[in-house]
Amino acid sequence: MSEPIKNNGYNADQIQVLEGLEAVRKRPGMYIGTTSIDGLHHLVWEIVDNSIDEALAGYCDHIEVFIEADNSITVIDNGRGIPVDIQSKTGRPAAETVYTVLHAGGKFGNDSYKVSGGLHGVGAAVVNALSTHLTLEIFREGKIHHLEFERGLVTKELEVIGETELVGTKVNFVPDGTIFTDTTDFKYERLKDRIQELAFLNRGLRISLEDKREERQASDSFFYEGGLKSFIEHLNHAKKPLHEEPIFLEGEMDDIAVEIALQYTDSYSTNLLSFANNIHTHEGGMHESGFKTALTRIINDYARNNNLLKDSDDNLSGEDTREGLTAIISVKHPDPQFEGQTKTKLGNSEVRTIVDRLFTAEFNTFLLENPRVAKIIVEKGILAARARSAAKRAREMTRKKSGLEIANLPGKLADCSSKEAEKCELFIVEGDSAGGSAKQGRSRMYQAILPIRGKILNVEKATMDRILANEEIRSMFTAMGTGFGSEFDVNNVRYHKLIIMTDADVDGAHIRTLLLTLIFRYMRPLIEAGYVYIAQPPLYQVKVGKKETYLDTDEELNKWRKANPDARYKLQRYKGLGEMDYEQLWETTMNPENRRLLRVKVEDAEVADQVMSMLMGEDVEPRRAFIEDNAVYVQNLDV
Repeated sequence: MSEPIKNNGYNADQIQVLEGLEAVRKRPGMYIGTTSIDGLHHLVWEIVDNSIDEALAGYCDHIEVFIEADNSITVIDNGRGIPVDIQSKTGRPAAETVYTVLHAGGKFGNDSYKVSGGLHGVGAAVVNALSTHLTLEIFREGKIHHLEFERGLVTKELEVIGETELVGTKVNFVPDGTIFTDTTDFKYERLKDRIQELAFLNRGLRISLEDKREERQASDSFFYEGGLKSFIEHLNHAKKPLHEEPIFLEGEMDDIAVEIALQYTDSYSTNLLSFANNIHTHEGGMHESGFKTALTRIINDYARNNNLLKDSDDNLSGEDTREGLTAIISVKHPDPQFEGQTKTKLGNSEVRTIVDRLFTAEFNTFLLENPRVAKIIVEKGILAARARSAAKRAREMTRKKSGLEIANLPGKLADCSSKEAEKCELFIVEGDSAGGSAKQGRSRMYQAILPIRGKILNVEKATMDRILANEEIRSMFTAMGTGFGSEFDVNNVRYHKLIIMTDADVDGAHIRTLLLTLIFRYMRPLIEAGYVYIAQPPLYQVKVGKKETYLDTDEELNKWRKANPDARYKLQRYKGLGEMDYEQLWETTMNPENRRLLRVKVEDAEVADQVMSMLMGEDVEPRRAFIEDNAVYVQNLDV
């Protein structure tokens, strides 16, 4: 007979009830996704989104964001100002309620805000809960109302401290370092990129940013009367458009407003961005689905009706019609349904139909009225279809000749023993010499080595058939197990770490850039999943007696020399990984206990797309301007 199960003191007293904003401080990740640098900047967007909502409602045309000298954030708008009268349910001032009660705000009914990004009513309260100090000033009805909080609790009751002719709201907050343990340092460029994006998405709204920190002063102000058209021109500034003017279409149905801007370029990649109520829906959703379906159907119908496609020709695929396309879809919905508080995918099924109908009517009209541009678009799709067919034939021929399938891994791949993808690592290594050292020094259980010869093809300037004809690129796709093109599936990945390990010199940097371009264009889900890394091999070895010290930069070497002025040492500068023996390579660059890896992130797909196009594309002028602006001086040039 088994013994009765003991409850180990588990009773009603063990059930905790978190009061007020305690839940936010206890589990911040549930509300802002993460307490890393991403979550830190998310606080800014929660406050800015509230000001944007005032702009969407038609009451605000200027928002100011400041990084203060003490690294706090101030956001000022000229909207209506948060109500200060007593909220009947809480018996407290409405402004206090908004900042202390979850799911409290003006976004739940349709009277105050027709369209809003802050839908859950938690943004202001969450920022308050995760700040050591928050000050709120409201300019309303000729008076300045003042309220202060510490970690979500009121420390100074709402009071009138003066008179003003201004209207709007001013919020200042200091993020809590006990919550954001990684960093509380705001990045100006990250804030700038998002603020510029918001200005593009809201025609006629001016948004300013200023950094007041010592030795980091900077300021920018953004205002775009052209809206999405200006956004497209910004994204394509380093590309060669196939038609001069971006196409802009807009319409409204069932209180859902739709704006779409698009322009084709001579590139081979697609840059499709979608937004719902100003929120970047990174994972797409119904608005993207409606656009893609309509675009493919419209272009095929136009091509058939104008004899640009023969009866014997297959229809253009979705990929064909989107090759070289830069497009932005922005919808404003009174009741959008997002997947979670982080809002990365739009789920309203009716939006797909509305976007399809509105875009079909407007784009059909545009093509009929602009036959020259219509022909350019169709011909771009036809060329893409031919390249796709050629790539398919090249892939089939390669398989016939070499039997190269996912099950048949490249011969030069030194695979690892483990089949647990989450534990396995693939090092892409430049050259046979470094590849040999890496194979000797690696942990054979979890580390695989794939050497590549020299510089791979620049995929920014190549069609898919040329890409697949490149043996080094095929080996990478095959080793990773993901497939390529339309067959790419990140769920089949064989390694959860793809580590680019190149020499710490100019050629190594070039090879790394070529590899990142390939991954960004054709294996982007690997980056989005957090699977792509860059190894950081040391640049110098300093040897004093038997003691070896590895240094990564010239600055570190200079600091070491100053700290050890009397030391007698031997200095070795590594021009390449092949100069290290396998023990040194393992100890400095491959050993998980000692190595330093940089995880590759796509902070903003559009920014990365611009940089890749500028650095790797065919248009020389943007690249020259970039070099002139950034190449102040060059040291240790490897020639």
